[in-house]
Amino acid sequence: MTRQQITTDLAPSPAGPYSQAIAANGFLFTAGQTPHHPVTDETVGTTIEEQTVQAMKNLAAVLAGHGLDFSHVVKTTVHLHHPGRDFAGFNATYEGLVKAPYPARTTVGSFLGDFLIEIDAVAAIP
Repeated sequence: MTRQQITTDLAPSPAGPYSQAIAANGFLFTAGQTPHHPVTDETVGTTIEEQTVQAMKNLAAVLAGHGLDFSHVVKTTVHLHHPGRDFAGFNATYEGLVKAPYPARTTVGSFLGDFLIEIDAVAAIP
């Protein structure tokens, strides 16, 4: 199996020993993208809606690093810091950023520190 590392300056740099994305066997697997600004690393926004938009911008940048977009995404995993409070706002924002047929999705509660959301994706490479 060949693995190809994907990197872009348009999304935050990894904070540890992992890649922004890896292409392997016809799929692109992304690391979790957070609502951090790619240059300043500051959290963008204070609401779940604002932070969802930034996390999705970062995810879009990683996908674009391999010539892909959200239409190629087959699965997302979403981590919410406060799922009970933030699910509805996240879901409405997410629905406006992806098109049907929607990717399969798992949404879970996670301790995320000082931000509200993290999203990773698996995309099919045409």
